[in-house]
Amino acid sequence: MSYHLEGRLLEVCNCNVLCPCWIGEDPDNGTCDTIVAWRIDKGTIEGVDVSGNTIAAVAHVPGNILLGNWTAAIYVDDQASKAQEDALLKVYTGQAGGPVAELAKLIGEVVSVERAPIRFTVNSGKGELQIGNDYYAELEPYLGATGGQTTLSDTVFSTVPGAPVFVGKAPTYRSKNAALGIDLNIKNHNALQSTFVFDA
Repeated sequence: MSYHLEGRLLEVCNCNVLCPCWIGEDPDNGTCDTIVAWRIDKGTIEGVDVSGNTIAAVAHVPGNILLGNWTAAIYVDDQASKAQEDALLKVYTGQAGGPVAELAKLIGEVVSVERAPIRFTVNSGKGELQIGNDYYAELEPYLGATGGQTTLSDTVFSTVPGAPVFVGKAPTYRSKNAALGIDLNIKNHNALQSTFVFDA
């Protein structure tokens, strides 16, 4: 299966700012509860246009993020057609191979796959993510001495060489999932946003 996906990645979690996972270190609390969302601005999967859709994983990470064994609930934008949903799930569960399959290997167990209304307005580290009624994050970027946004580059999760990773915090962050044992309502924790390009 071939695919080309371009868009924006958002990650928020209960680590402090800055999340150590992005440089391959252990999470601040020993484990990490996180939401990772991919907004596909432009993309096709085996000829199916999936542009404008968002897919997200709400996950519990039991240790260093690169060691895998995540437990995750997957959410597909309820605006997606059945063909788009099937195509997205093939890619993001690793069945389509390529670079996303390497990411999917980090997930040890998927506890659920659901459709939900997903609102993703994050751009350049500022905006909001909402998945149904149980997940919400508002992002606020950090600024440098001259007023420019604070960024990282060439992290372990960067997929576009040289593209900035916008460093921020989530003044509001809510995540609740009984199957994952997640029930968070926290303020001013980690939020990072970058761009991605995946080809297979």
